[in-house]
Amino acid sequence: MDRRTFVSTAAGALFVKAFPVNAQPATRLPRVGVLSPGAPATSSQLDAAFMQGLKEHGYVEGQNVVVERRFAEGKTERISELSAELVRLKVDAIVTSTDLGIAAVKRQTQTIPIVMANSTDPVGTGFVASLARPGGNITGLTGISPELSAKRLGLLKEVVPGLSRVAIVWNPDDRGAVLDYKEAENAARSLRLQLQSVEVGRADDFDRAFSVLMTGRAEALIVIGSALAFTNRHQIVSLAQKNRLPAMYGQRAYVDAGGLIAYGPDLADAWRRAATYVDKILKGAKPGELPVEQATKFELVINLKTAKDLALTIPQSVLARADEVIQ
Repeated sequence: MDRRTFVSTAAGALFVKAFPVNAQPATRLPRVGVLSPGAPATSSQLDAAFMQGLKEHGYVEGQNVVVERRFAEGKTERISELSAELVRLKVDAIVTSTDLGIAAVKRQTQTIPIVMANSTDPVGTGFVASLARPGGNITGLTGISPELSAKRLGLLKEVVPGLSRVAIVWNPDDRGAVLDYKEAENAARSLRLQLQSVEVGRADDFDRAFSVLMTGRAEALIVIGSALAFTNRHQIVSLAQKNRLPAMYGQRAYVDAGGLIAYGPDLADAWRRAATYVDKILKGAKPGELPVEQATKFELVINLKTAKDLALTIPQSVLARADEVIQ
């Protein structure tokens, strides 16, 4: 073997040793986008529930999955921008909640799977074709919120003696809120309650809204859930307290903020269950073939301190059904 051949052969051997022929490129970790309308602090419980759900399916953040979190910080106008950002990152799935969040992500992509951690009525809002066969790139969970309007009105009637006139604050620009309001109208007729509709489309509308409903002699209040209402829940609760108005909400976060009573889906449970959809999608399932599931856990939460401030005595029959009573 001449010198040139020896050098060439030796160099080739070193190359093969440094880069074995069966070497595989580093495995790309799956990336999951999480879009929250709130802030990190107010979303921590839901984030923890989602991560617990992922853990139950064998995922550990940073080891075998990457989670890209984006928070709108209560600014609904940022949701569309953050949705576009997650799409540009080419994540493998996007998890979000509220009809506003789902709609924003849907506008940005028809290919990346979207998992609804909570939605009002995904068929009525046009997110999916049906619960059994969603079609498209969206699946997840629904809080069947419109069907709960009758329950909430009934509870309010039990709590407020002689109740006859109820104001409903809602956002007409939110499709889910529209469905909720229509269901509430039907329920009010059967319960012989008079409804006063108060529409709120912007954050600075709430002061005016309360002035209108008090002028209309409302005896109690129901706040229909929306991203706008949720991000301004502290202001809403404060206005209800200031005007000494018993109020019913759809999420316990309002009661934690000082609201009187809330009845609705357990959102932490919904976020934990959303991880099951993510697991199936990362393993190759098509979102359009994964049936949308309805909420299975609901919670009734009552704030007795607020009831005392309103000089209300919560009936024992209602307290006995409560999942949590805040003293």
